[in-house]
Amino acid sequence: MFPRCKWFIWYGRKITILLLAPEFDMNMAFGGTDTRACNLLLIVLSLYHEWCEVQKKTSLFNLQVEISGLIPGLVSTFMLLSSSDNHGRKLPMVLSSLGSLATNVWLCVLSYLGLPLQLLIASTFVGALFGNYTTFWGACFAYIVDQCKEYKQKIIRIAVLDFMLGVVTGLTGLSSGYFIRELGFVWSYFIIAAVLIVNLTYISFFLSDPIKESSSQMVTMSCRESLKDLFYRTYLLFKNGSGKRQSLLCLLIFTIVIYFFVIIGISPIFTLYELGSPLCWDEVYIGYGTALGSVSFLISFLGIWLFSYCLEDIHIAFIGILTTMLGMTLAAFARTTLMMLLVRIPFFFTMMPFSVLRSMLSKVVHSTEQGEFALKARTAVSQLQPVRSMPAASEPPTGVSAGLSFEGEA
Repeated sequence: MFPRCKWFIWYGRKITILLLAPEFDMNMAFGGTDTRACNLLLIVLSLYHEWCEVQKKTSLFNLQVEISGLIPGLVSTFMLLSSSDNHGRKLPMVLSSLGSLATNVWLCVLSYLGLPLQLLIASTFVGALFGNYTTFWGACFAYIVDQCKEYKQKIIRIAVLDFMLGVVTGLTGLSSGYFIRELGFVWSYFIIAAVLIVNLTYISFFLSDPIKESSSQMVTMSCRESLKDLFYRTYLLFKNGSGKRQSLLCLLIFTIVIYFFVIIGISPIFTLYELGSPLCWDEVYIGYGTALGSVSFLISFLGIWLFSYCLEDIHIAFIGILTTMLGMTLAAFARTTLMMLLVRIPFFFTMMPFSVLRSMLSKVVHSTEQGEFALKARTAVSQLQPVRSMPAASEPPTGVSAGLSFEGEA
């Protein structure tokens, strides 16, 4: 499928014209004499339109799944991360891990019994009630900030956290294609569930929590009073402090939300583009691309470690944003497997703005408000995330990625 598809796509100017304009008269193009060429061209057009339809349906289904978990995810994230400032960071970690475990067990059952994919929407809704990856990641970030006293140490530890995420992402991306090919979806989801059980056990019994409940915090409050307290502390996050601090806080949150939106949004667009023509990648090539992209976590960690000695934080963030823009622009013109793999190189500094901007934010926010800050940054990203699946259903993926790069810089 892979070499044949590429041969058809690049076979002459006439075939390219017909791919761009399917209503073009094939008898006129070939003079009505080459019947075999016309038959081959019909096959090419059929495959091309089938891929376009698969891309559209995949994007719309992803949008439906994400919207189903948006509202419960926002509510659970707000409740858990806000309360973690007083009751500890372990609770949101444990509950979000339980939600992920339940979702993966349900995926395993769906794959084993061959149930309709629409049931994924229900599982996403139920799993989001316990919190999602946004809840877990926000709690991890707040946990790291609680442990650090010096600003330089805070930057390095956040970069290490991003680096570890990249290592795990790269290993799973490199091996996922082989796991699916050799073991199938059932055993793949079972392995993920087993890893989540180990992670849940470690968080519950071995991870220490730096925030301890005082006797004043343990006073029983009604549900209504608890909600009022959560909203009031969120309001105080912006009320306390000078006007300069409020402006800086809003500007940093806006910047990191837009950058998160761009980086997270291009991931499914890249996958859809790699699956379609002219690349026609299979699951192994997709894994290679994901693993190569995950090298950015290592390079970004080394970049932060080196640049922090000679550059300001804002300059490090600019380097990451500008190189990401360059990578997205080059991806819009990649038409071969080699070029698509080389396009990943400009993305090597993509993760630097994440660590630097979050460290700058944590310096502005008081130590007792880290859960509220993580809540604002992560829930804002969750609100924008479902939008990323909408353009891929109607626009060419590479054009969307190039446009997102300039939107993120603006």
